[in-house]
Amino acid sequence: MLTDSAIRSLKRSDRSRKLSDAGGLHLLVTPNGGRYWRYSYRFKGKQKTLALGTYPEVSLAKARARHQQARQLLAEDIDPAQHKQASEKTFEDVAREWYARWMTGRTNRHAHYIIKRLEADIFPQIGSLPLSRLSTADFRHAVLKIEARGAVDIAKRALQVCGQIMRYAVAHDLTTFNPVAGVKPADILKPFKRRNYPRVDARDLPELLHAIDSYVGADHTRLALQLMSLTFVRTSELICAQWSEFDTKAGRWDVPAERMKMRTPHIVPLSKQALAILAKLRAVSFDREFVFPGDIDPTKPMSNNTLLFALYRMGYRGRMTGHGFRGVASTILHEQGWPHEHIELQLAHQERNAVSAAYNHALYLKPRAKMMQAWADHLDTLRLQKEKELEKLAA
Repeated sequence: MLTDSAIRSLKRSDRSRKLSDAGGLHLLVTPNGGRYWRYSYRFKGKQKTLALGTYPEVSLAKARARHQQARQLLAEDIDPAQHKQASEKTFEDVAREWYARWMTGRTNRHAHYIIKRLEADIFPQIGSLPLSRLSTADFRHAVLKIEARGAVDIAKRALQVCGQIMRYAVAHDLTTFNPVAGVKPADILKPFKRRNYPRVDARDLPELLHAIDSYVGADHTRLALQLMSLTFVRTSELICAQWSEFDTKAGRWDVPAERMKMRTPHIVPLSKQALAILAKLRAVSFDREFVFPGDIDPTKPMSNNTLLFALYRMGYRGRMTGHGFRGVASTILHEQGWPHEHIELQLAHQERNAVSAAYNHALYLKPRAKMMQAWADHLDTLRLQKEKELEKLAA
């Protein structure tokens, strides 16, 4: 009979060894130090082996308990291995359980992205495998296949999500072993350097504003770019805006927590110029729910690529993105001497703990409103300078 002290004192060997306990239960010790509980038995004349877990995650006492359960099944003419395989959940089963719990409190856009990535990249590779059969190699092969098509960042995120799912499985006694515990993306994937969002320099801003104002595409697209330049919110926060979020009398836009990246509410003080743009949008909205409805299906918001492709058509491919307005505004406002904390709050970069975030979203609201009006006036000054420059060239 084995003892815990004897198992702990085992020394490594260059050969695999089987250390017997009783009734077919044994510990398989491999040259790399792995220690695996196995139960050898015969069922209908065939020799079979059942995996019972890994030591020390599965202790000697727990291994004996599992061994006894397997022997009871055998006594009832039930194959323990087939019973385990039939009753064990697959990776996809557990992933969907995890997702149902994890998605609570997340934005719809982010939650949708996570499940679609699992369905497209992970489930086809390992979704049908029982948890006990999953190995580190299974996850490695799945993310390397994503990397092979050039989607390194997606591969990195996929591995991180798989790690969360397996931790959930261990925490809920669905498996005893997490094959990606401690495995970092850098251990498998090539180094990946995230690109900064392209943005124009401050000296090029007048030309960009003129290009936006002169844009000959759809009205909603031109007005969206103008409003983005005034509010410098994230693209997803802008295109999914709903009329119910705006209080034009109070001059503010309240973006709800579920639509913010960090899931805390955000207040955008509206300048006179921003209110004027909203009035134009009202005139073409036809009482729709979204401020920027989609061209094909107006019951859904504008596509995330609409603004980006508009900038491409203006000649700003690789030079500017919707997100780039945030960086430009931050740089110029800091140079103009506005307080750093006011700028960061307006960019929704405040501290993320729940208490401070609930308080900070309305912090410095009056000085932030003053800053946003000054920013809008600054953009008008740049527009006027560009107009005068063009008039001189025309003369």
